[in-house]
Amino acid sequence: MNHIDQLVARYIATWNETDPVARRTEIERIWAEDGSYTDPIAVAEGLEAIDATIAAVQGQFPGFVFALAGPVDAHHDIARFTWELGPAGGESLVVGFDVAVLTEDGRISRVHGFLDKVPAQV
Repeated sequence: MNHIDQLVARYIATWNETDPVARRTEIERIWAEDGSYTDPIAVAEGLEAIDATIAAVQGQFPGFVFALAGPVDAHHDIARFTWELGPAGGESLVVGFDVAVLTEDGRISRVHGFLDKVPAQV
């Protein structure tokens, strides 16, 4: 597994980490301080906002887990990947596609998220 595959796996793991201290610690390790996350529903600028966005998604979908839904495709400082969100072992209710831009030192600078499948109440 190369560095970008590992970084994306750690990124997905932060979305599943429910311990606030552990989640924030990992966010600080893999994200640039001025990182930003944007999808059709949320815009998060900076580590505190990224952490709050993840916590809000966990609150909206309690007990659900994120998982990669295929290989990571990457070149230069850009990676794209599809993910799924649903109950552990169950059908995914949300499917998305993220594009991550990395810093020179290999951390996440920006994530641009797209939602391909969402439940009606989102």
